[in-house]
Formats: sequence, structure tokens, C-alpha cells
Amino acid sequence: MMTEDIHSQLKQIKQSFRLLMNGVVSHSMREKGLEYKLNWGVQLPHLIEMAGEYEKNYALAIELWKEDIRECKILALLLMPAAEMPVEVAEIWMEQTRSQEMAELSAFYLYQYLPEAPELAFRWISSEKDTDQIAGYSILSRLFMNHQEPNERGINEFLDQAAVALQSSSLGVKHAAMNCVQRFSQINEQLEEIAKKALNLDFL
Repeated sequence: MMTEDIHSQLKQIKQSFRLLMNGVVSHSMREKGLEYKLNWGVQLPHLIEMAGEYEKNYALAIELWKEDIRECKILALLLMPAAEMPVEVAEIWMEQTRSQEMAELSAFYLYQYLPEAPELAFRWISSEKDTDQIAGYSILSRLFMNHQEPNERGINEFLDQAAVALQSSSLGVKHAAMNCVQRFSQINEQLEEIAKKALNLDFL
């Protein structure tokens, strides 16, 4: 049950979107198929600034995500304490993620910090859903940037999935996979050579 304090914060947040509304951005997003019950077109820097006014709060993040409002969902990602987020909740949120924007933001601002991040990433890159794959490759990109090297089985699985993703009809999936392969190749020269041979890429 929502506490009075959480209810008050949620109401305050939703009201503040009106002041930051960007009709041009909102219209552009709708034209590109980003459909929400409400989309105020508030730009990310404003939402990050807004999130900075609140403490990270699991209960508030849960309530924000329930709203079919783009800005609420982004704030949910920014305010969810990664250490407190059960993997089951991450999986539910991913199931409810409908856009490339939200898949990328969720990976960057939240999922890469979960203890189960590698496990989730490998599960999602093998999914048939574009949004799952984009989130999975985005998570792995961040982990590779932090020099987290997969084991031999993980390397083989990653390169097998990446080979398929690089042939995807989805530009979002292709881009996420290519970016991820490049990050993987930057971990060390040995992995760069493995990726080149496995994927027949000369420009890494």
C-alpha cells in the first residue's frame, strides 16, 4: 500500500512535468511510435536534475514505474536503488519496456549496477525481443568498459549471439551489438583478435 509520503512525492513529481513540457519533442516521439498514456517530452537533463532533488527510494521508484508516463518511468530508473532491486522486478520492468530509448536508459542508469547484471544481459541478448537485446548489449557494453571480462563460455556465447544480432533487421539491435563488440575488443588485444576472427570484422 502506498504511504502518504510516497503519494505526496508522486503527485508533486507529476505536477512538475507541466512546467518542463516540450510539445515539439513530445510530438516527435509520438510520430516515431513512442506511445504512452502521457508523454510530456521532458528532456533527459531536466529529469536527471529533478531526480537529484530526491533520495533514492525503492517504494517511490515502484510507484513511478506503474504510471504509463514516459517521464515517470525514466525517474523510476534514476531513483531505484540498484542494491535493493530484486532481479524479479528487473525482469518485470524489462517485459514492460516498449521503446529503444527506455531499454538504453534502463541499462545505463540502473541495470548495469545490479549484482545480476551479467546474468540478465546474457539472458536478454538471446531474447527475440529487440528491446531485450538492446538492453542486454547496452549492459554488456558498460561491463566491458569496466574491464569485466567474461569466461570462455561467456565469450563464445556472446560472440555467437552478436553474430546473429549484427545481421538483425533492427537498426537499434545492430547498433547496440556493434558498440558492444567494440567495447569487448577494447578489453585487451587477445579478445580483439578473437572477435575479429569470429565475426570477420577488420575494422575493430
